[in-house]
Amino acid sequence: MIVEAGKPYPLGATPRPGGVNVAVYSAHATSVWLCLFDDLSGTCCTHELRLPERSGHVWHGFVPGIGIGQLYAFRVEGPYEPAQGHRFNRNKLLLDPYARDIARKPVCDPRLLGYSVEGDDTTFSDIDSGPVAGLARVAPEEVACPLLPGPDISWEQTIIYETHVKGLTMTHPGVPERLRGTFAGLACDAVIDHLTSLGVTSIQLLPVQAKWDEPHLSRLGLNNYWGYNTLSYFAPEPTYAAEPEAATSEFRTMVDRLHAAGLEVIMDVVFNHTAEGSRLGPTLSFRGFDNLSYYVARDDDPRYLHNYTGTGNTLDVRQPLVLQLIADSLRYWAGTLGVDGFRFDLATVLARSGQRVDMDGPFFLLLSQDPVLATRKLIAEPWDLGPQGYRLGAFRSPWREWNGRFRDDVRSFWSGEERTLSSVGTRLSGSSDLFPLRRPSASVNFITAHDGFTLSDLVSYESKRNHANGEDNRDGHEPNHSRNWGHEGPSTDPGVMGRRNAVRRSLMATLLLSQGVPMILGGDEIGRTRQGNNNAYCQDNVVSWYDWSSVDAAFLERVRALVAFRKAHPLLSLRRFPDREGSAIARWWHASGRDMRPADWTNPHDRVIGLQIIERDGSDTLLMVINPTDAPCAFSLPPLPQSLADRAWKVGEPFTDLSRIDKGVLRVDGLGVTALIPG
Repeated sequence: MIVEAGKPYPLGATPRPGGVNVAVYSAHATSVWLCLFDDLSGTCCTHELRLPERSGHVWHGFVPGIGIGQLYAFRVEGPYEPAQGHRFNRNKLLLDPYARDIARKPVCDPRLLGYSVEGDDTTFSDIDSGPVAGLARVAPEEVACPLLPGPDISWEQTIIYETHVKGLTMTHPGVPERLRGTFAGLACDAVIDHLTSLGVTSIQLLPVQAKWDEPHLSRLGLNNYWGYNTLSYFAPEPTYAAEPEAATSEFRTMVDRLHAAGLEVIMDVVFNHTAEGSRLGPTLSFRGFDNLSYYVARDDDPRYLHNYTGTGNTLDVRQPLVLQLIADSLRYWAGTLGVDGFRFDLATVLARSGQRVDMDGPFFLLLSQDPVLATRKLIAEPWDLGPQGYRLGAFRSPWREWNGRFRDDVRSFWSGEERTLSSVGTRLSGSSDLFPLRRPSASVNFITAHDGFTLSDLVSYESKRNHANGEDNRDGHEPNHSRNWGHEGPSTDPGVMGRRNAVRRSLMATLLLSQGVPMILGGDEIGRTRQGNNNAYCQDNVVSWYDWSSVDAAFLERVRALVAFRKAHPLLSLRRFPDREGSAIARWWHASGRDMRPADWTNPHDRVIGLQIIERDGSDTLLMVINPTDAPCAFSLPPLPQSLADRAWKVGEPFTDLSRIDKGVLRVDGLGVTALIPG
């Protein structure tokens, strides 16, 4: 078989009339070989073809006579000099970094290691990894199905629902059994009906790009359920497809169905590290193509990789190759597959220039000028594990950020750990201390997320229960700022359960009545528990799957009502901070019937608070009253604006069973939240 010169762009394996164009990057290789296979065994390579051309650092060739569906991988030759950072090993079969379809994922096996386990990582391994390495399949350049435009929801109207494809659908009775745990299952009417009836606007999916299980999990018989261990940045995870060989089209069909229902799709993406781990990890793809081009090596000793992620490696966004990989991947998911936005895991890594963090770095400039990506929602997890890595509030517009301070301050307030009002007051009004030059919607507010306790567990456990993860309960986020309200774990005590349910309602109300973009953890609305596991990343079982057989129907209706209330009252989603140039002002009100005074904010014995948002012209107003104490409270209501003087305060629909008004005084239950509007 004769290989023609081909073209250096696009990267990957691209079908063309009469054959396939192949292009891969390697700055330090001496030769690159394309390996073709007829079956998934990976043991019989039908052709091994040397790519004949090199343009800059891109090796390329055109292979006549093959097409869509062809199985392939690569072998790369070059120096094996760990002391210099080079780890080329022709004996290791490599997955295309631009593969759009994973036909076979690597098997966890010592043969994947580039070094000899009998020696150390400087000892070259001549063991062939072909039988256990990953194989790609040549995919169509365009996915053949309709692509409906997304609903284009403003940030102020956005309500995010964070979930996992498999967890949401695995036990849902309305999902056919063969579709459970898949993109097609998530696109079923029963699931979409649940999301639309809940009232959320945007579904944020935990990673759906092809993943790989860490070797230590494989040894324990576990897998990386969450998926924060990326194998391929272009291919959907094949196990999430009812028909794995059609995972891409199934994903796109899911996006179309969600769009048709008025829901946005946001993807969680992991561009801070790959599945290859530290220098002692397997050679799956990137390491074998060019270790020095993809990863941040230590300047003083290139044998070692910087580990700003806690996973063993860090992608090097200083490299044009890596910037191109990220932009091409995002553009593919957004432009070809219709994704509306991205949440970037450990996003501070993307601002790194070595140990320095540059929030105006090349990655951000690249996204801001891209005509496709500049229109998508961009959400940062604004921290990593490196020096100066906690950067909450430092990202520039149009980025939004996960607000971990909102989570911690609101949790601490309701658990009684924080007994003053100053911190929670700032969070309720949009966290202007963190985003002073931006807008309230810069803050993605959350109380629970995939990482940590569920809402039910937050009020049931004071200590994590992570023993099933195989790390002797050492893993998982702490502190949790949780409280069990009288008993650790499940309880049937009416008093304990009454307090737990009250706090759960109040936490959800606090989230949905605060300025900023609320994010609900999927399953919280039905009372999901993970049995106290606050790091269930490897629990692909009933611990993580939603239990649709025991839905807390009363709480589900409460959440629906809270979401509807938020959407019905624009004063809860202001474009600008109150008291700034915007149309609304904020008034903080004391339970005794006066404006809050400076001393009230730090008085640990005075914990009831009222926040009134008023249209600047007096045409509308809304009052939120919070009572975090165990005892009922009498709250003297403020006067309505002059233009509403002919009306009276009334309790909002979701709160009528928790409070009542008697002669200008609101009677609020203990551990309660109430919102009032003019009636």
